[in-house]
Amino acid sequence: MQIREMHPSDWELVAKIYAQGIATGYATFEKSIPTYEVWDKDHLSSCRIVAIENDSVIGWAALSPVSGRCVYGGVGEVSVYVATEHSGLGIGKKLMYHLISESEKEGYWTLQSGIFPENEGSIALHKKVGFRYIGKRERVGQLDGEWKDNLLFERRSKSVGI
Repeated sequence: MQIREMHPSDWELVAKIYAQGIATGYATFEKSIPTYEVWDKDHLSSCRIVAIENDSVIGWAALSPVSGRCVYGGVGEVSVYVATEHSGLGIGKKLMYHLISESEKEGYWTLQSGIFPENEGSIALHKKVGFRYIGKRERVGQLDGEWKDNLLFERRSKSVGI
């Protein structure tokens, strides 16, 4: 397996994996895959990576800005997805460590994630790579008519912003 920068030409496979996450009902509030142009606008131009095996994307991770205010310029929100048929093999962990390294090279001092309580795999992954639980946003949004909580996790860099 190789981890490299995500290219626009990866979008079809990235979107397929994103659709698998949406289908679980506990990975995101999103209900449909955006166009690449919309996704591209909503994510940072740096810190976009894919895991590749046999010339195919099997996982991806990217950062989104948490705010347009300059004071939050070093804080990014994590998205990480692994193809269903490759889950449980440590790919998410490798993606996260690589994303953390890339984010620190770009000057990010804090990474954060909002995770549905049902997404036990994502919670475990975030804890394994040094994120800590910081709180819960209760009934923060609805998905299919059901109010959902969001657990908040963050990871502070030990080398940037100290």
